[in-house]
Amino acid sequence: ITLTPSTLLAYWSMSMRIGFIGAGKMAQALARGLINSGRIAPENIIASSPRADVALLEQCKAMGLATTHENTEVTHKSDVVFLAVKPPHVSKVTSEIAPSFSRDQLLVSIALGITIRNIESLLPSKSRVVRVMPNTPAVVRAGASAFSMGSACKEADSDIVKELLSTVGFAVEVPEAYIDPVTGLSGSGPSYMFAVIEGLADGGVKAGLPRDLAVKLACHTLLGAAKMALETGEHPAKLKDDVQSPAGSSVYGMHKLESGGLKGLLIDAVEAATNRSRETGNKALPRDMPRYSSDMQDEDEENTVEQRVRRHDK
Repeated sequence: ITLTPSTLLAYWSMSMRIGFIGAGKMAQALARGLINSGRIAPENIIASSPRADVALLEQCKAMGLATTHENTEVTHKSDVVFLAVKPPHVSKVTSEIAPSFSRDQLLVSIALGITIRNIESLLPSKSRVVRVMPNTPAVVRAGASAFSMGSACKEADSDIVKELLSTVGFAVEVPEAYIDPVTGLSGSGPSYMFAVIEGLADGGVKAGLPRDLAVKLACHTLLGAAKMALETGEHPAKLKDDVQSPAGSSVYGMHKLESGGLKGLLIDAVEAATNRSRETGNKALPRDMPRYSSDMQDEDEENTVEQRVRRHDK
């Protein structure tokens, strides 16, 4: 049975196993989304973390996940491996799992700034690597994730990754050149919006509203505005103008925002975060990394569902 988009759901119901190297908030959010979607059973997910982070593994156990301190155990027991570690740890962790990583597995990296090429250089030749930039609203299944496929990925891999990420929100495939700007926009964007919520709420409090009411109104205002922009398809500038009646309160408020350079500051914020993502990737891994070398299995060993099932049944 060849893994194609038409067999994805059937495959999920059979034996797909998901592994997380790193058990932090994003890994847990993704795991929870997979479980709540009904696509992956908790017992088919395993997470690893250093012994110092035992509390994270306890949280994973509470969701029904298998846990381990050994990263190689994750690769042995997974079809899709999420690399969910901080950028400085990517080189060490990837080199550690390389001897046990094979072409019938898919590695999905959510490490900030680390390019597909860098990860591929640390793994066996023709390893299937995907780079993803998710964001924290994945915790409430309202995330925005962009992903890029490595050169060795198979056609169906994009469908697999999109379906997995879609369990925690919106997911879209993009060229890798977009990933750093995506990091500056949607990856870092929630922090900007939390600041906007806080500012709106503070304004409400200054005007006489109770704090809890001001926060709720600010949150629902952003939620409604985003939903309206998505569902109407109208340009945000037109929607903004529609709110502003002649000599009304909104245009007075907008004048203040423009006087303070709101849009310019947001543009600067996205640009600064984009540049930081690029810098992080450049600093985390040396540019002259030696490629991993190993006697790989023969090229004609195709990645099939039946082979995976046999491997798990052993």
